[in-house]
Amino acid sequence: MTASKPTQTTQTTQTFVLVPGAWLGDWSWYPVARQLTERGYPTLALSMPGLTYDGSPAGLRLADAVDHVVSEVESRDLTDVVLVCHSWGGYPVTGAAHRLAGRVAKVIYFAAVVPEQGTPMIDENEQYAAMMRQAIAATPDGTVPVGLDAVQGVLMPGDPAPLQKLVSQLLLPQPGGYMTDSLDVPPVTKIGLDAAYVQCADDIALARPSAEFAARLGVEPAVIPGNHMALLTDPAIVADALISALESRR
Repeated sequence: MTASKPTQTTQTTQTFVLVPGAWLGDWSWYPVARQLTERGYPTLALSMPGLTYDGSPAGLRLADAVDHVVSEVESRDLTDVVLVCHSWGGYPVTGAAHRLAGRVAKVIYFAAVVPEQGTPMIDENEQYAAMMRQAIAATPDGTVPVGLDAVQGVLMPGDPAPLQKLVSQLLLPQPGGYMTDSLDVPPVTKIGLDAAYVQCADDIALARPSAEFAARLGVEPAVIPGNHMALLTDPAIVADALISALESRR
């Protein structure tokens, strides 16, 4: 048996705060969090309100998710924070970054939406806007459900069927207000925060091409292999990309 190569660690005061995408919880970041922690980076993965089994998603608004990120950082008195978002998580992270600017070292968008001021997530793709609004109206708690077909065809195409099934069973309905509310703030780079964008080469889940979202920040995306859920399937590659993005400057 060949001994595994020891993981290189770094001593740092910077803390990665990982925010998941729609339908996901903190668990979606655990494989990457382990990689970052083993390399010496303090890491905190968050679940947004309504996306756990200990609370109702009914009536939640985007402001609740923003408040949650801010509260988690401030209650721990974290400074030199690296805010990382996946997919829809670009919304609460962008809102939180404006309020936490003095504590933020960098904002990294990983396969994420970079919100445009005044535009809700639901309106980033006109093709699905009406369908999503109908789904919200049809549910008693005003949520957006998601099924195995979306995991297989959009989120994780080509991945092993057992893994696709497992992930679909872990997803929870997304609070509708998270999708219909917008942010009244510009991209984080407009207030002088450092930012980066990491794109997955085979990602077909985003409402717009990653290059368009990166352009809103005024940056070029770093491209890594994988689909929208590479944080689960290729966590070492994702961790490498986050560390590289942290160390690079715009």
